[in-house]
Amino acid sequence: MTQDLGPGIDRAGATRANWAEEAVAAAAADEAQLAHAETQHPHAGSEHLTREEQVLARIAKARARKARIKEERITLAHGAGGKATQTLIEAVFLDAFRNPVLEKLEDGAQLAPTWTNGVTGRLAFTTDSYVVSPLFFPGGDIGDLAVNGTVNDLAMCGARPLFLSCGFILEEGFPVADLQRIVASMAAAAQAAGVQIVTGDTKVVERGKADGLYINTAGVGVLERDVVLSAAAARPGDVVLVSGPIGDHGITVMLARGELDISADIVSDTAPLHEISAGLLDAAGDGVRLLRDATRGGVATICNEVATAAQVAVVLDEASLPVRPVVNGASELLGIDPLYVACEGRLIAVVAPDRADSALAALRAHPLGEGAAAIGTIKDDPGLVLLRTAFGGTRIVDLLVGDPLPRIC
Repeated sequence: MTQDLGPGIDRAGATRANWAEEAVAAAAADEAQLAHAETQHPHAGSEHLTREEQVLARIAKARARKARIKEERITLAHGAGGKATQTLIEAVFLDAFRNPVLEKLEDGAQLAPTWTNGVTGRLAFTTDSYVVSPLFFPGGDIGDLAVNGTVNDLAMCGARPLFLSCGFILEEGFPVADLQRIVASMAAAAQAAGVQIVTGDTKVVERGKADGLYINTAGVGVLERDVVLSAAAARPGDVVLVSGPIGDHGITVMLARGELDISADIVSDTAPLHEISAGLLDAAGDGVRLLRDATRGGVATICNEVATAAQVAVVLDEASLPVRPVVNGASELLGIDPLYVACEGRLIAVVAPDRADSALAALRAHPLGEGAAAIGTIKDDPGLVLLRTAFGGTRIVDLLVGDPLPRIC
């Protein structure tokens, strides 16, 4: 029996995947324990707070605690881009490598080296690894994803991408024809983005040790504009923009695995964002506070990063979110929220209110931005992301601990 799920979606059977992981259960237990402790032993003065204010105070207290990884082994949740990833980064990597550049935790490092001749230049530098499964999916493959992803991280720093490196970890027995297809895809993506792949490395591991192929790319770009983009720069009154429909890539990859008996007319949105971001910066200048590509964790994760870094509230309007009906239908079936589903060719921009119209017009003037929309505003309440629902209510949009869609990039 086939179930009609709306335009472009069919479902055979009624199987529903269970996404619960140990990390999710552990985080829920911690939050419950914290809430119980606060109820039994409230802080002095808390009796004068409303119930909502007490909840917000507990959230702020939990976020202020030093990150500590509790699991003894790495789980899939640690690579999902949510709370578990944030804890891993802060408790392990940031704690070991701490420096002023790294502490910003942006998509790329913005550097101002001084050369031996005394000339000072501004560069952006980033790196990323790609483990997407399957390697080939509608609209792209791991090759163009690896190029576009690193180009986009540079573009989100406000840089013009110049050079990439690429490292391949190949599994014994991997088909040479597939490798050639992936490399050709990378070459085409690099040419389209105007970058050169100038160095690389290849390793081969035993059969069964690498799931076919993993790729790492690093990139360098030049910062030609006198702007500093940062999540901490968001201010009350600013407007949140998105460059097009969200969730296409994550849903495409999930359905391409063929595990859910669902078919849908959808392709990945993987694309280089250097041109559309440059047009936005030209139009709105220093009114642009932040650019981010909405990859792992989707729009919701970016908004939480902004709220935490700038100590503001990000208030999203559900009715304004551009989501294709096919993505909505598949998300409802899978029990996930499109706000958390990854994109690979969409950017989020936070811009000053007096530049919002020109910024939105610049996005819509580019082919990748035809579906651009204003989706929210920045408010005063510290450290929260709120969604005004279509029913007139408001709910908190928190970071996820795990990821219902692992290995989508």
